[in-house]
Amino acid sequence: MIDVVLVVNAGSSGLKLAVLRAESTTPIAATTLEGWNGDDVEAIADFASGHQLEAVGHRVVHGGTRFSAPAVLNGSTRNEIADLADLAPLHQSRALAGIDATTRALPHVQGVACFDTAFHASLPAAAATYAIPVEWRRRWGIRRFGFHGLSHQWVARRAPAMVGDPTADLAIVSCHLGAGASVCAISGDRSRDTTMGFTPLEGLVMATRSGTVDPGLVIWLLRQGLTLDEVSNGLELEGGLLALAGTADMRKLLTDCEQNVDAARAAFDVYVHRLCREIAGMTAALGRLDALVFTGGVGEQAPSVRLAVAQRLEYLGVSIEESTNSSACSDRMISPPDAVVRTLVVTSREDLEIASQVREALRLANA
Repeated sequence: MIDVVLVVNAGSSGLKLAVLRAESTTPIAATTLEGWNGDDVEAIADFASGHQLEAVGHRVVHGGTRFSAPAVLNGSTRNEIADLADLAPLHQSRALAGIDATTRALPHVQGVACFDTAFHASLPAAAATYAIPVEWRRRWGIRRFGFHGLSHQWVARRAPAMVGDPTADLAIVSCHLGAGASVCAISGDRSRDTTMGFTPLEGLVMATRSGTVDPGLVIWLLRQGLTLDEVSNGLELEGGLLALAGTADMRKLLTDCEQNVDAARAAFDVYVHRLCREIAGMTAALGRLDALVFTGGVGEQAPSVRLAVAQRLEYLGVSIEESTNSSACSDRMISPPDAVVRTLVVTSREDLEIASQVREALRLANA
């Protein structure tokens, strides 16, 4: 069995590296190469030296319809990942740079790509299909892909253990709330529906992304003379909380709310309204709600968001204890013992999920 795995997560501002052993949730070593531009192979080699690495796992945002499971990296799979770059140009190029640099730094260590979209490959057709001309769907493979799959899949593993029955088939609504945010309906360890779609723009109000808007609005704006880039930037980079409150930082927004800044209060209300609407929608995909999970930076660190959601969704059986809700502890249950719905805070551990997927992919490949 593969033991020591290097997890590589190439983000917008740096390259996150962590070395994990199979029997431990605490990394042997971890670092972030800030400002990493894809060329600093030596820094990766220096970090990896002294560890008996057996495999490398890479987070890749988009697997398209080609990759519905982790893929052992070789020249062919690397090129297929590159072919998907137009679906996620910024994220995919960074992941490829991480793959290439790590391959050069550690040429004899097997790599595995783990995809954020793969967990949602199980979406039923009713949840994955857009009601658009069939020619478009066939020609370009347009469907709802979903994202944050590595985080949601970790929740699917962790939540049953936290409620005391690791084998329980819970109906879970997982809320990954960060700069990007999505909600996922999970049962039987599978994604049944999710809020992000063909791109990460669909769904919730996020830090700078608008979330779902009327497609007719986009058409109207283009007819008013805005360019494609202006519309794209407005929805992706200038929307969301930034557009509503002048800040994309939830911490600043919550501070402003405490000081009764009108724009901040209004933005908070929009954020919570959309979040609650989407959580409720996910329960329809599941038929019931056993557990509501908050994860991601905002999900884990913003008790006022969790409280507002619980109050709004009391009719579904959601309730929380304010003392445990405001606690700074990591993984914890914040609902009272007799609550109909177990409400949990789960620390996002994409690194552990990636390492687990790497070991399973290599086990199957070497069987």
